[in-house]
Amino acid sequence: MAREAVAGQFGEAGVAPGSAFADAVLLVVSELVVNVLRHAPRSPVTDVAMTVEAGHLVVGVADAEPCLPDLEPGAMGAGLQLVAELAGEYDGDVSAEPARRTWRSQDRETTS
Repeated sequence: MAREAVAGQFGEAGVAPGSAFADAVLLVVSELVVNVLRHAPRSPVTDVAMTVEAGHLVVGVADAEPCLPDLEPGAMGAGLQLVAELAGEYDGDVSAEPARRTWRSQDRETTS
């Protein structure tokens, strides 16, 4: 459901459906949601959002887990490592703050 909800916002965010970038965004959504389910099973995913902020596409997944994942190279699991690699491919980054894990991309393939 999370992937479908995000894909439904591609037009509004200026993301070209079916592009390599759109596929990367959907993979990021899947990995962030699975990360919550695997590492914070008592903390349901409460929000999956995609926004455009200052030219960056931002994908965020919120949960109620107070512990933050370690985002240092070599400390991340395979899923977060993949998310970080995809962020790097699109000149973006990955961040975590209490109750939110975020993937941000500067470059994006747009519909225009």
